[in-house]
Amino acid sequence: MLTRKQHELLTFIDRHLRTTGFSPSFEEMKDALNLRSKSGIHRLISALEERGFLQRRHHRARALEVVRMPGDIAARDKAMAEIGETGASFAPNVIRGDFSPRLTGVKTANDATSVQLPLYGRIAAGLPIEALGDTTRTIDLPAAMLGTGEHFALEVDGESMIDAGIWDGDTVIIRRSDTADTGDIVVALVDEQDVTLKRLRRRGNSIALEPANAAFKTQIYPADKVRVQGRLIGLLRHY
Repeated sequence: MLTRKQHELLTFIDRHLRTTGFSPSFEEMKDALNLRSKSGIHRLISALEERGFLQRRHHRARALEVVRMPGDIAARDKAMAEIGETGASFAPNVIRGDFSPRLTGVKTANDATSVQLPLYGRIAAGLPIEALGDTTRTIDLPAAMLGTGEHFALEVDGESMIDAGIWDGDTVIIRRSDTADTGDIVVALVDEQDVTLKRLRRRGNSIALEPANAAFKTQIYPADKVRVQGRLIGLLRHY
């Protein structure tokens, strides 16, 4: 699973290769991703190499080769092609971490037997990543599942919450909230850019985002780096 910056860099390199026939310079990559130094680009390229998405042809200048593209980026390429041809600036199409579901016109539990919720992209139940995906999809739910408040749905990507009964591919139902009790499973926004589904534990001035799978490590952050965006209230699964 790639981070947001890795996604951005891989997409930029791939488009540059297809447009010019050669890979971009480190300066061009730095400017495209709004990074302050080239060292950040070196780290991103190394990470993409380790994950098998990128390959460097050694002893040749500006010789990067895209080995493969993640499914979500490949699907976006066709839609982004016209933008690239017109010379528009690089702007990857992702859901920003700080999403705010708007439910205008959606019926509440008090006046309908079913409710239509926005279905956002896949959320990591592994290491924190930014949620990606289509913001136009919706799902229908029995109104009795929801109660009061605003709600939205997210698809789960990963296996770090399986011991809590949350599997890869499940759809979780989230009640929008900026508060949570210790022990709640929450959608957490980390450092204003990465979104993850984890169990929240408060530890003094720190917050632990705890997986429900012994194969994954608990991530601990300063309290001011984590913002709760919602609490888990339900789950859907297709067999």
